[in-house]
Amino acid sequence: MKHTRFLAALLICLLPLAIFAQTPKVIAIKAGRVLDVRSGQMLNNAFILIEGERIIAVGPNVTVPAGAEVIDLKSMTVLPGLIDSHTHLTFDPNQFGVAGLVRSIPRQALTGAKNAQITLLAGFTTVRNLHANGYSDVALRDAINAGDVLGPRLIASGPALGITGGHVDENFLPFEFLHKADGVADGVEGVIAKTREIIKYGANVIKFCSTGGVLSLGDDPKAAEFTMDEMKAIVGEAHRLGRKVAAHAHGGEGLKHAVIAGVDSIEHGSYIDDEGIRLMKEKGTYLVPTIYLTDWFMENYEKLGLPPQIIAKAKDVMPAMKKNLAYAIKQGVPVAFGTDAAVYPHGQNAREFAVLVRMGMTPLQAIQTATVNASKLLDRADSIGAVEAGKYADLIAVEGDPTKDVTELERIKFVMKGGVVVKK
Repeated sequence: MKHTRFLAALLICLLPLAIFAQTPKVIAIKAGRVLDVRSGQMLNNAFILIEGERIIAVGPNVTVPAGAEVIDLKSMTVLPGLIDSHTHLTFDPNQFGVAGLVRSIPRQALTGAKNAQITLLAGFTTVRNLHANGYSDVALRDAINAGDVLGPRLIASGPALGITGGHVDENFLPFEFLHKADGVADGVEGVIAKTREIIKYGANVIKFCSTGGVLSLGDDPKAAEFTMDEMKAIVGEAHRLGRKVAAHAHGGEGLKHAVIAGVDSIEHGSYIDDEGIRLMKEKGTYLVPTIYLTDWFMENYEKLGLPPQIIAKAKDVMPAMKKNLAYAIKQGVPVAFGTDAAVYPHGQNAREFAVLVRMGMTPLQAIQTATVNASKLLDRADSIGAVEAGKYADLIAVEGDPTKDVTELERIKFVMKGGVVVKK
């Protein structure tokens, strides 16, 4: 009886502590301006209330509850955390070509940990990683989610699918190694099996190469790689299993066949033409243009130790890329922000915005590619891409007005991910 009374008294004493422990802390951000990325309107002198990981209220007339932690950003513009739809966190610019052959999978994963932090501190709170060796991006995603590593929300593809001898095969190794890269598959049965395998080992999204590429040996960016039947098999299997599909495609039949096969995005699109533009607009396929890399690469390729064949391809593809993508943007192709970061140093992702503006977008349209548009492409529009109640408290702040000077996004002063300040 005494033990029963003691336990009851103890529970009564501990109950308030248990209730307190279960109540998330409320944070109130006092913002000079909050950008509504849908309309382009600024909310002046607004509060953003955050409970746990989520925003619960936004506006100038929000009542701040007693005891809330107040973060003073009254001199700044607050925006939703940015989204990069095309990164390679586990690679760096000096690791392409032969130099990449000496990097083990564990070493690549650790490179990813470094670059994940750099990317988050640059204001990108969500990224889609499109291709990593040995599922190193899947491991990185899981480490970020577990709180072991600081980084953005990571949507991982694992290894990209490609044909034997294609863009993502390991063509620098000679025959006697008898080696094929992780994602190589041929034939309809082969690509279905490979798609299932990549999903089995943790991929959130499927990427395949429908044309050759630039930073690879022995393939042609203008040439289609997978057949139409193979592409339809990849897309059909991925969609059936609940995964979106991104196609690396520079142009020509490879790009058009990928769009007809039903991919969700075209990456790069360097040689896109009127027919490709028509198909993408008709099907609502997003273009992820990755343009800034052309500026950085052409200024720095001599330092990278790449073979002459790759340099020759770059000098052909990259000027065409600027011209054709500017035309596609003006024609109204849906655009989601992506950078191909790793071709140039991570953390410079926001330099893509100024290039988009030079190619005809307004600053607001460029910002929308990395917020509302990218959130739709990633199928995360319910949780990221705007400063709205119910969404994750993924927020950034800059000193000026990025709708007037988009380069403000290259100078991020404050970053919050899921209600946790990571840069202040």
